Amino acid sequence: MRYIIVGAGAVGGAIGGRLAEAGHDVVLVARGVQYEALREGGLRLTTPDGPRTHRLPVVDRPEAVDLTPDDVLVLAVKTQDSTAALDAWSARPVAGGCTAGEQLPLVCAQNGVESERLALRRFQHVYGMCVWLPATFVRPGEVSAAGTPLTGILHLGRYPAGTDGTAERIAADLEKSMLLAPVVPDVMRWKYGKLLSNLANAIEAVTGLLTEDDAVALFKRALAEGRAVLAAAGIDAVGQEEQAKARGGRIRFEPFDGSPRDGGSSWQSLSRGTGTIEADYLNGEIALLGRLHGVPTPVNDVLQRTANTFARERREPGSMSVAELTALVDATS
Repeated sequence: MRYIIVGAGAVGGAIGGRLAEAGHDVVLVARGVQYEALREGGLRLTTPDGPRTHRLPVVDRPEAVDLTPDDVLVLAVKTQDSTAALDAWSARPVAGGCTAGEQLPLVCAQNGVESERLALRRFQHVYGMCVWLPATFVRPGEVSAAGTPLTGILHLGRYPAGTDGTAERIAADLEKSMLLAPVVPDVMRWKYGKLLSNLANAIEAVTGLLTEDDAVALFKRALAEGRAVLAAAGIDAVGQEEQAKARGGRIRFEPFDGSPRDGGSSWQSLSRGTGTIEADYLNGEIALLGRLHGVPTPVNDVLQRTANTFARERREPGSMSVAELTALVDATS
């Protein structure tokens, strides 16, 4: 199998780099300054076992790569960029006469739960992946992943449910690449569990790491809304205890230089000044389900709006105090 990593940022770069180290064929797909950095200097991947540079094929558009029946598309862009990427790749011809949407497996290695549904409109073979892979991408061409001895845990399964031989083969390749990849028949249950954890992303992005008791308290309020909404919608989600058991001490974090870790994916989007953030598909997913099922979600509403404002205005991550953010929430609750 050859892996086409659509979105060679933190998660895509870490997965692509680890697959390449294990001897698998990998093509990276990136845009703008990231494409230029990867093309000119390669992918610099830093893990606790040291930095190394991977000189991998890199393209900036689907037309630049000839697809074959042995290819796997790994969608690792932020969800707000999914539709454009799916439209661009689904109609691409595959050697032999079919299109990518008709023939190739597409794996959604993303936060949130929306991309799989978007993908299934365009691809016949869609797989969800619940990504637990702490990685950082703030400078073009450079990705760091501090997990050891495994780099990440990637629950994988067909969407909307089930497993098959393709999922098993992908998982086998990942597990040769320092990545644990349990194949599960209920992958969206895992992704909804991760969604609840990701409700903290907006708080972290606008106020900084959740080290203050007030920040943790605000997250607990967002989490309570999330759980209430999923219950009203009849959606099952893996709980924290089951998630912790699955990880089972398989990953520990080793700082590269003794410095505190950077923030998560939403914080990194603000740090890079991308102008967009994934809050519409994290806190916004809870807001949407709340409106559909009559459950108020004032905390997640405010977190979604505030994170979007930060992204749109290209404000610095962590530049709002927890007290200010909490006051905004309290004013609408």
